[in-house]
Amino acid sequence: MGPSPIPVPNPTISFWMSEPHPLSDHQTTPELPPEIEIAVVGAGYSGVSTVYNVLSLCKSQGAPIPSIMIFEARQACSGATGRNVGGHMKADPFIKPSNLIKTHGVKAALECAEFEFAHLRAIKRIVEEDEIDCDFVLTRTMDVFMSEEVCTTMLDKVKLLEKNGLKVLDDVYSLQGAEAEQFTGVKGAKGCLTYSTAHLSANKFVLHLLSKVVDAGVNLQTHTPVESISKSPDSNGFFLLSTPRGTVRAKKVVHATNGYISSVLPEFADRIVPVRGVCSHIVLPKEKQYAPLLQNSYTIYWSSSVYDYMIPRLDGSIILGKSKSKQYGVESWYDNVNDDKLIEGAASSVENYMQRYFRGWESSGAYIKEIWSGIMGYSTDAIPHVGVIPDRREQFILAGFTGNGMPLAFLCARGVASMVLEGDSFESTGIPSVFKTTQERLNNSRNLILEDWDTILSQISK
Repeated sequence: MGPSPIPVPNPTISFWMSEPHPLSDHQTTPELPPEIEIAVVGAGYSGVSTVYNVLSLCKSQGAPIPSIMIFEARQACSGATGRNVGGHMKADPFIKPSNLIKTHGVKAALECAEFEFAHLRAIKRIVEEDEIDCDFVLTRTMDVFMSEEVCTTMLDKVKLLEKNGLKVLDDVYSLQGAEAEQFTGVKGAKGCLTYSTAHLSANKFVLHLLSKVVDAGVNLQTHTPVESISKSPDSNGFFLLSTPRGTVRAKKVVHATNGYISSVLPEFADRIVPVRGVCSHIVLPKEKQYAPLLQNSYTIYWSSSVYDYMIPRLDGSIILGKSKSKQYGVESWYDNVNDDKLIEGAASSVENYMQRYFRGWESSGAYIKEIWSGIMGYSTDAIPHVGVIPDRREQFILAGFTGNGMPLAFLCARGVASMVLEGDSFESTGIPSVFKTTQERLNNSRNLILEDWDTILSQISK
């Protein structure tokens, strides 16, 4: 598998990006400055959060702001951040921790779980302090299990955590059988877990932060894809970044392009893979406004690795996302950056979704108003890559969030900001130790993405 291409032009239009923002096509200067101190590649959640945290550190220390440029291949916030299911700040209290116990031990599992839940508090605090208009909702989530097998598998993960004395959230409740269907409203539910979560418009949140940093003097260059970056600095300590609009020299580089990371970091070609997903906006017709108002977010598990996820909006509409599905061939989503097209069969798979699966929605007339594609960055060991890139001193990465960046990326960005600005070690940042990108991880040829897919196919064939 070769390096990822850069983002394709003319992507499908997401619900979140239907109205242009003043910074969507912004270029701070008509020409690229020849030299800067910090280059950040990617104007999404990870890249903008890194710059925001760099500026916050400068402010707290009374230090001058270094010269910073953010490069974006298309419009600002037009990648996964502007195309996701709705900024689901869903920390995972059982699936990922139970897997990490088996592979990395209890300490690593606890680190990761606590780190995710810390995002709920961190993002809530920023939204309140900055009075950010981003549709932030503190709520509960429902993990709904659609077969006895998946219910048993998931509840066994909870038992494994309890056995190892690992508990990161006090309000996780479980139900099984008829009670699960009645409580969740999902037809045929065999079990469920419910716990605290939050959701927001990631697009509005990030564009607010981006506005603040641009107002503070950061140079934003949209429609400026970075095509290559020198691996080593020149004799004056500068890396050379090449774009269709010219070259820029930078002392430090932050790579925050997630699924596209290997386009300029070929060593990650087999470690962080672009994965195409599909989201849709489901609404009620004006003449039929009745349907049960859903107050919780949902993840509906058809197996342990095939699931749908949805966010109800205050206007009664639904944002629905679908992960890899047995209905899609692997080539339609794996190592695929074509978010200018829908996955074949995706529209039909979500048609009448609410009527089919939710009690009380049968006569609602709910229909798909918008449907779009987006590209995520899946790590082949299911763990993000964060920190100084091996053999690329003064180049940093935060990527490979495997479709779950909302409760991970902001505090990773805070840690990377301290590494970039102050030279802090990875170990001092509070980022989970297993997130550290290392040569050993790059050399690991195991691919959990494809292993999961093989498991799905074997279950289908039974």
